[in-house]
Amino acid sequence: MRRVRVDADRELCIASGHCARLLPELFEQSEDSGAVVVVHAQVDSADAALRTRLAEVRESCPVAAIDFAEVGEKRRTEA
Repeated sequence: MRRVRVDADRELCIASGHCARLLPELFEQSEDSGAVVVVHAQVDSADAALRTRLAEVRESCPVAAIDFAEVGEKRRTEA
């Protein structure tokens, strides 16, 4: 089974909460700082609906702190 790796840059995060509201299955907010917490770092890449929602979360993050890629592929932010 192919997997998607979900990443969040906690240092870049401004605790807007978009990710946790839009996709609570994968994201929470730290009770201390409000920063993003990835609940599941890898998910099934065959789940097209989940991938679509994950892309929406990535695009809605005001500081681009959320990213994902197939396991073994480079993330969008890697050169």
